[in-house]
Amino acid sequence: MSTDAPKPIRRITVPQIAARKGGEPIVSLTSYHAHTAAIVDKYADFILVGDSLGMVMHGMDSTVGVPLDLMIMHGRAVVRGTQRALVVVDMPFGSYEESPAMAFRNAARVMKETQCGAVKLEGGARMAETIRFLTERGIPVMAHTGLTPQSSHVMGGFKTQGRDEDSWPAHEADARAVAEAGAFALVLEGMVEPLAARITRQIDIPTIGIGASAECDGQVLVLEDMLGLNPKPPKFVKVYGQLGGMIEQAVKDYADEVKARSFPGEGQVYR
Repeated sequence: MSTDAPKPIRRITVPQIAARKGGEPIVSLTSYHAHTAAIVDKYADFILVGDSLGMVMHGMDSTVGVPLDLMIMHGRAVVRGTQRALVVVDMPFGSYEESPAMAFRNAARVMKETQCGAVKLEGGARMAETIRFLTERGIPVMAHTGLTPQSSHVMGGFKTQGRDEDSWPAHEADARAVAEAGAFALVLEGMVEPLAARITRQIDIPTIGIGASAECDGQVLVLEDMLGLNPKPPKFVKVYGQLGGMIEQAVKDYADEVKARSFPGEGQVYR
């Protein structure tokens, strides 16, 4: 009889994600709670606890109103529900922009209180100093450029980036700046395909597309969007399941059975 103990499951690390540049595509989805995280954990290389949870889970109009404590609470849940995937937690609006020192205090709190493996923050060249400050002090940073939802008020809404080719040099400069500052990966959101492809070729860290290009080194989607729980998903979302209709039908069936006194039935009561 074999006495070999099963090998412990080891989490995917930041260096392992960084090493995937130009290799096997990186798989990612968002998750905000333990039970969905446990499912996603089987297939994703990293799980993003995105500040999109403000809109998806809490009915907010944008991500701007998401507080740091809420990100920490959901981050804890996702870490508890997973064993394998790297967990990356978004830094919410107002928690890092003021100064590198402020960003470090809040990012250190996120990592200590959630036990996540990295944080993500939005912004290109303007955030390079902060990214460098964090990475030099032991906090892995995933960057995010292109359509940055926390800046939607400045941008005039959720607009596709790069439609005007004259804007490409600025986007390319943003990508180079965060890569040179020490970010281990870069999310490109809402960006025209040829620009995302150019940026992917230009920088040495993996790019993660969301509404960008299949030329990116990986992809991320909001889980609820791809499961059909958002009645108006963005154009870039492919809906892989229709859980919204399934949930509504299940709730209707339950309500009908309660009203008909057929639930609970014999199999659901104690004698």
